[in-house]
Amino acid sequence: MTITRLLLVSFLALLLAACSGGAPRDAEVVIPPGASIARAGEILEKAGAVSASSFRNHARLFGGGDPIKPGEYKIEKGMDAGDILRLLQSGKTIQRLVMIPEGMPSIMVRDRLMAEPRLKGDIAVPAEGSILPDSYAFTTGETRAAVVARMQAAMDRTFAELWAKRSPRTAAKDRNEAMTLASIVEKETSVPAERRTVAGVYTNRLAIGMKLQADPTIIYPITRGKPLGRRILRSEILAVNDYNTYSMIGLPKGPIANPGKASIAAVLDPEANDYLYFVARGDGGHVFARTLSEHNANVQKWYQLRRERGER
Repeated sequence: MTITRLLLVSFLALLLAACSGGAPRDAEVVIPPGASIARAGEILEKAGAVSASSFRNHARLFGGGDPIKPGEYKIEKGMDAGDILRLLQSGKTIQRLVMIPEGMPSIMVRDRLMAEPRLKGDIAVPAEGSILPDSYAFTTGETRAAVVARMQAAMDRTFAELWAKRSPRTAAKDRNEAMTLASIVEKETSVPAERRTVAGVYTNRLAIGMKLQADPTIIYPITRGKPLGRRILRSEILAVNDYNTYSMIGLPKGPIANPGKASIAAVLDPEANDYLYFVARGDGGHVFARTLSEHNANVQKWYQLRRERGER
C-alpha cells in the first residue's frame, strides 16, 4: 500500500468514526443465519446501536474477508461501527442457557421451556425419556420446538453410543426397555456411585420374575412425574395400571422421567451383584441386602434412626 493510499484510508477511518460515534446505550441484537452486511446494518440501526450506513461503509472499507456470524450479540455503550463489526465477525454471542436436570419428567421440561420468555411458539409435552438432561444454549426469538429438537437429537446420539457398548448382563432388549429402567434408576438414587448397583438390583429382580416395587412408578400415573407433595396412599400402592411396579411384574410400559447419560449407562452395564433389596438411608444413599430377612433388619434399623432424629 502506497503512503498516499495509507493516508487516505486513515483519513476515511477517522471520518467514519467521527460520523458514526459510539453506541449511545447497551443493546442486544439477533443476527439471523445468512444475514448480509446490509441486513445486519438495518438490525443494528433499529436497535439504536449504529446507523446502517456507517456500519455498511466501515465493513466495505475495513471489514476484510471475515464474514459476520449469526447469533445474539450484546452491543455495549460506546462501541463504534468497527467494534461492532469485529464483534459480529468473532462469533462471541450471548450465551443463554436452559438447564434440564437429570430425572426431570417431560411435563416439567415443557413447563420450563414455556416459562422462558425469550423463546417463542407453543410445544406439546415431549415423549417421556426422549430428552437428554443437559444445559442447552438458545438464541432470543428461537422456537421452543427447535430447542426440543436439539434435546432429542442429543438423546438419540447418546443412546446410540451407549447401546453399541451394552453389556450382555443388561436386562434391556430395546431402547424403550433401556430408557424405562434407566428412568427408574434415575429416580431411585441421587448418588452417582450407586447407579450401577441399583441397576444390578433391578436386573436381578427382572431375571427371577420379582416385582420391581419402585415407588416412583406409583407416583408417575398420578402426577406425570411432578412431585406428589405427600405420602403415597395405600390405595395408590395397590392401584393397577401400566406403570405401578407394586401391582405388576416386569417393567412399566415406558419411561417415568428423562434419565441422564450415567443412568442409561448403568442399566446397559449393570453391576454384577446378588442384591435383591435396598432401603434408603435418609441421605440420598441406600443400604443393600441379599435376603428378605437382611433387608427387614436394615429397614428396622433405619426407621429407628429416623425416629431418633424426630422424622416420621
